[in-house]
Amino acid sequence: MTSNTAQQDAAVADKSILANNAYADGRHLAARQSIYRWQQPQYDLPGIVVEELAGTSGIVLDIGCGNGKFVSRLHTDRPDLQVVGMDISAGILADVLKPVLVADAQALPFANDSADAVLALHMLYHVGDIEATIEELVRVLRPDGLFIASTNSDTDKHELDQLWARAAGDVLGIPEGPARVSLSSRFSLEKASGYLGAAFKEIRVRELPGIIAVSDPSPIVAHLASYEAWAEQCGVPFRETVSRAAEIVAATIAAEGSFKITCLGGILTCLP
Repeated sequence: MTSNTAQQDAAVADKSILANNAYADGRHLAARQSIYRWQQPQYDLPGIVVEELAGTSGIVLDIGCGNGKFVSRLHTDRPDLQVVGMDISAGILADVLKPVLVADAQALPFANDSADAVLALHMLYHVGDIEATIEELVRVLRPDGLFIASTNSDTDKHELDQLWARAAGDVLGIPEGPARVSLSSRFSLEKASGYLGAAFKEIRVRELPGIIAVSDPSPIVAHLASYEAWAEQCGVPFRETVSRAAEIVAATIAAEGSFKITCLGGILTCLP
């Protein structure tokens, strides 16, 4: 692992960056979520979680709930459940349906065996100690409870990685610039079952492949710009690189009609 990658991984799990910058409000997260409007096929991720919880009653904890996309859907489709959203950032919880708690996933304010289901959706790559955090999430889960995690593949959106490296190289005047920060690599789809296998006997993986095709650079610019919290770890002038990436995307669209991005995410449903 290069020192640059180590620094990036440390920054992805830095509590101060997460609470005060990356997720101080819902703006950056919404930008990353919005690019999926152009994906085919479309996946209703909250709907999938609702389906997985069909046999669950009682208390559901959404750990690292972010802007409350899943909390909102559960309140609508499963009003019988007691849904509690939690995040390390007070700011991002401002518009999330109550009850919510500001809490660290590595030290949850809940008793042992108190939740019927625990959700950890696109968040385990943000914790400092992944193994210890999974143990903490299992601690609050009842013995017959359901655990649902989600993440992206190591290959997810590799075209954006290539785009960033090319744009960064152009800005720096070198053939290829530093890699962009990867949020999910610490707990990617390829690594997730290994981490979760220590705590759960049954793990069902649902892969969600797709292609995003955009005919305007704006969604890609917004997505890349949403990583600004980690600009210091990029090793390249951040705004200039985003601007150069926009030029490259515009040229590709002019030549080919669209800019295509290959996606692969997944949802892991686990039972003790």
